[in-house]
Amino acid sequence: MTATGTREAEPAEYATARERRGWYFYDWANSAFPTTVLTVFLGPYLTEIAKNAATGGYVHPLGIAVRAGSYFPYLVSLSVFLTVFVLPVAGAIADRSPRKKQLMALFAYIGSAATVAMIFVTGDNYLLGGLLFLIANIAFGASVVVYYSFLPQIASPDRRDSVSSIGWGIGYLGGGLFLAVNVAAVLYKDSLGLSTGDVARYSIAGAGLWWAGFTTIPLLTLRNRPPAEGSASRGTITDGFAQLFRTLRSLRAYPLTLLFLGAYLIYNDGIQTVIALASQYGTEELKLGQSVLVSTILMVQFLAFAGALLLGAVAKRYGAWRTILASLVLWIVVLFVAYFLPAHQALPFVALGGLIGIVLGGSQALSRSLFSQLIPAGKEAEYFGLYEISDKGTSWLGPLLFGIAFQVTGSYRVAIISLLVFFVIGFGVLTTVPVRRAIVEAGNTPPEIV
Repeated sequence: MTATGTREAEPAEYATARERRGWYFYDWANSAFPTTVLTVFLGPYLTEIAKNAATGGYVHPLGIAVRAGSYFPYLVSLSVFLTVFVLPVAGAIADRSPRKKQLMALFAYIGSAATVAMIFVTGDNYLLGGLLFLIANIAFGASVVVYYSFLPQIASPDRRDSVSSIGWGIGYLGGGLFLAVNVAAVLYKDSLGLSTGDVARYSIAGAGLWWAGFTTIPLLTLRNRPPAEGSASRGTITDGFAQLFRTLRSLRAYPLTLLFLGAYLIYNDGIQTVIALASQYGTEELKLGQSVLVSTILMVQFLAFAGALLLGAVAKRYGAWRTILASLVLWIVVLFVAYFLPAHQALPFVALGGLIGIVLGGSQALSRSLFSQLIPAGKEAEYFGLYEISDKGTSWLGPLLFGIAFQVTGSYRVAIISLLVFFVIGFGVLTTVPVRRAIVEAGNTPPEIV
């Protein structure tokens, strides 16, 4: 039975319904991190911590002068730069290890522990906050790499869009449910005797506890499969680096897979930047209160659940490729609207959040399922290690461009509109990918509609 109560029928070589339900729940578990930590609380909170430490509006990590308002975007960019080296190696190790599930658990618990430890980030200790964020975000990405690599093993090609969309939708429900608790804390903080900073710290640490607690469900239901290159390979770090170089060389044999990956890394960098910095934009530029921001993002979570299922249904009729292209057009509209939003007015911001919710889950879920069909069999984790360089909470060039734009102009509006380049270029590159031929060249069978 599925999470919605209907029976699933898959070929015997794929997972049982129970295993798929367990797989869905890692989306539920980890979504508290990108939702509560990255999207809502950490950006404004760490920016305030950096302002406390600033001299003349600047902090000086490693002796480099950085505007306090640019510190968090630069930090996000740095974390993703580091993942370029970590995640593909983690994926290569996972494909060669007979204990893929345990590897996912290791990364998940490291990331959740670093998140819980952010409760100690107070005063002007922006460097501790930055270090813990780097550890948490990199470990988060590594755990998701391993998690994604289960998708081709638990769903047939014709079911993959649906399974991915359900998982993504359940993730938004989980993230939204935990965020609802945060909303209550924000609204009643005075009655609870808490400051805005206290609510932020406790919410961030609570997200780490949520992540760790619900990770036990997929660990109980997912099963390890034999590694791609035989059980004799132990999946050591040395093996991982060796396999990474082989993966990068092998990509030349799959130029269409590489072309799709390039398009995805471009447009999803823009998506992740909007998600990660929306709260900072709302606070610093639009001068909106924390209650408005948190309530809007809570609404986005539940709309994203519906949006993921809606776009998943659209993909069944028109194909994932066309549906993703349509979603990118809507993202371009989102940025234009965001640029012209008036300050001190909550309603336009909330309305824009509704549009984001509709396209957010679907564009990401369909990208994940489509990419899973472009991967040669047995190389799922190592290819998703490259894919995860830009996924939930992990963007590189977007925050860098956002930070530079603000550094130079002092305007968050200029910074937000600069992100258009990612959606326009990503759309253009994606239109050149012949998806059906790419799936066949990867050695897979395409679904009826792609």
